[in-house]
Amino acid sequence: MIRVRPVNAGDFDAVAALTNHFIVNTAIHFSTERVTPDGLRAAWESSRRRYPFLVAVDEHGFAGYAKAGVWRERAAYQWTPEVGIYIEERTRGRGVGKTLYRALLDEMKARGFRSAVAGITLPNEPSIRLHERVGFIKCGHVRDAGFKLGAWHDVGFWQAVLDEGPGVPAALPM
Repeated sequence: MIRVRPVNAGDFDAVAALTNHFIVNTAIHFSTERVTPDGLRAAWESSRRRYPFLVAVDEHGFAGYAKAGVWRERAAYQWTPEVGIYIEERTRGRGVGKTLYRALLDEMKARGFRSAVAGITLPNEPSIRLHERVGFIKCGHVRDAGFKLGAWHDVGFWQAVLDEGPGVPAALPM
């Protein structure tokens, strides 16, 4: 049984460990420096009123996380954040990603966001399938966007539309 809930201050050891796995071992996360639980916690504290950050837990504990954050700095972009999701290997293929992403997108829509953008290091068929299963569509591709682990990597961009139609958007929390 998968349960999704907001992240809390006690989750950041597990969040950092999972993130560092992807930083050290893959090109999926473009950072080259390990993150710390305290650094992640501080970033969450400074943005938690505006952007959702959710974790999935199962009978064995922490199963993964999904979060939203700034995509572009200019004010006109504030209704379209960037999202990311990382799932523990032991839980992949069990629907954790879909459950977690659907909860994140629902929360983003409830908070007044218009759409979400996800960048995916390519190739990465499992991530593409996950994003498309929850409603993202490919909207861009940047060749040789980053160099990591001795190779150049493309990045594809996918967008999920959360709300449509004309009108003045509501103000988002600060």
